[in-house]
Amino acid sequence: MLKEKLSSLPLQPGCYLMKDSKGEIIYIGKAKKLKARLNQYFTGAHEGKTQKMVSLIEDFDFYVTNTEKEALVLEINLIKQYRPRYNIMFMDDKSYPYIKITSDDYPQLIVVRDKKKDKKAKYFGPFTDTGAARDTVKLLNDLYPIRKCKTMPKKVCLYYHIGQCLGPCQFDIGKEQYASMIDEISRFLKGDNKAQLNRLHKEMDEAIGVLAYEKAAKIRDMIRSIEHISQKQQVQFGEQMQQDVFAYAISKNILSITGFFVRDGKLIQKTSIVQPTVETAGDAFASYLIQFYSDMPKPKELLVPDEVDVDLLSEILNMPVVAPQRGDKFKLVQMAQNNAREQLSLKFKMIEKSEMFGDVATKQLSDLLKVSTLSRIELFDNSHISGSFLVAGMVVFTDGKPNRSQYRRYRLSGGNNDVGSMKEVLYRRLQRMLREDGEKPDLIIVDGGLPQLGAAKEIIESLHLDIPYIALAKDSKHQTDSILLSSEEEVKLLPGEPLTMFLSTMQDEVHRFAVTYHRLLRQKASTRSILDEIDGIGEKRKKELLKHFGSLKAIKEADEQQLSEVVGRPTAIAMIQFFRDLKEGEQE
Repeated sequence: MLKEKLSSLPLQPGCYLMKDSKGEIIYIGKAKKLKARLNQYFTGAHEGKTQKMVSLIEDFDFYVTNTEKEALVLEINLIKQYRPRYNIMFMDDKSYPYIKITSDDYPQLIVVRDKKKDKKAKYFGPFTDTGAARDTVKLLNDLYPIRKCKTMPKKVCLYYHIGQCLGPCQFDIGKEQYASMIDEISRFLKGDNKAQLNRLHKEMDEAIGVLAYEKAAKIRDMIRSIEHISQKQQVQFGEQMQQDVFAYAISKNILSITGFFVRDGKLIQKTSIVQPTVETAGDAFASYLIQFYSDMPKPKELLVPDEVDVDLLSEILNMPVVAPQRGDKFKLVQMAQNNAREQLSLKFKMIEKSEMFGDVATKQLSDLLKVSTLSRIELFDNSHISGSFLVAGMVVFTDGKPNRSQYRRYRLSGGNNDVGSMKEVLYRRLQRMLREDGEKPDLIIVDGGLPQLGAAKEIIESLHLDIPYIALAKDSKHQTDSILLSSEEEVKLLPGEPLTMFLSTMQDEVHRFAVTYHRLLRQKASTRSILDEIDGIGEKRKKELLKHFGSLKAIKEADEQQLSEVVGRPTAIAMIQFFRDLKEGEQE
């Protein structure tokens, strides 16, 4: 059937969709000539991910387009729609954050991901690390008494009383004074921090002069924060360049892409991605850039290596795309290429320890179970303390690697019965799969030995499913040493073998995932049981307290002045009295 379809394909541009035995689309590609490109998959030898993908192809479909540009755009849209497992979904529907200075009369600083909504606002970035963007906003909000509220209230709030806002909502604040602060903030975000550092050094010296050492220490910490943030902006270029720079390296079907963001002549951020690909390097690189700029603001100019089809990319992206041949721009592209090669080299070192290890382990397991494929493996584990906050975790490994987007956590009922809990989580997972026609696992693993194996058997058979299942059993030292097959036959695991290490890695992952959820519930319950009993503490103030102090213990140990900075003096007094009464009650 495949040979007949291949022989009848047209020599025209278009897209093709590869399908497996279940009819699932596993890969989408584009071609200048469909017939020539698809025939390449079924002739000659392949390696790595391409070989594995080709072995699964049972059928294909295709779309004919008028031009290569149309094929490339259609390919991206189809990939977003179907998300085939052998395609690289680079962006995963996410975009990088920016720091925004709003366009209000009294602007505020916020972190945003969409730069398109407010054309009058000022944007700085992008930041590849959301935490870095938020830390920068927090630092600037601490340094300058600018507006913090999303909507202007009628009266001043807590920020005014602690000196972190001038109170433009209630008082007549001069626009020039406010504009001067915004101008300093803008210069800081462009990399010029001299004004802030000079002012803070002067304030620190004054605090030391009057023996206000605590205040001086806080100012010192601010200076260190500014210096830490500014370290990322030390690479500078002669002219005030405003470009994005992307380059790539590929070897053994592993693609590495590195991007630099240059603003006002400074290299402010870097992004990298390394993934296996079945596409040619040029096609995968173009696909990445189209996905990237579908959600990201476009720079004044995009710099790429010489081998890229700049005319096609420029037409699709609707912005200038340049492959420089000399000068600073050429050096930037070279630097990006060198970084991509370094990332690729690091990836190969990791592959030797992990990806090949996962392939070998899953092959050993499929041979043991006598099944043809083990693409999707699900492992389940429970977590509780004396029956409280009973939870379960499910981790998913796809093609030998953790697929964290598919992880699931469950809040369970059923008291302290581990077997009953395993039945519950398996039933909920499999029943939902049937109800929503979800993806079926190739193997289910339960952690806990023979009783859990029986739980898996009961649930799988009651739902009339044909899914292989095994259990992991431990020795007297609580170390996993064997597999229990569905027939209850025990297979000993050999120390140091890839399969033993692979199953151990999966166990550690599901245990970590379940325990993390359990701790989260315990922490929420612990916080709720105490803070919610204090008059004047609602959900908003509770979050502010925990964010400011970091833990319930730190809140209890805080004095009246420290608490007043967050909740105001009356509530702070009430909190001090509550904790004092609580302590006296415990002593009695």
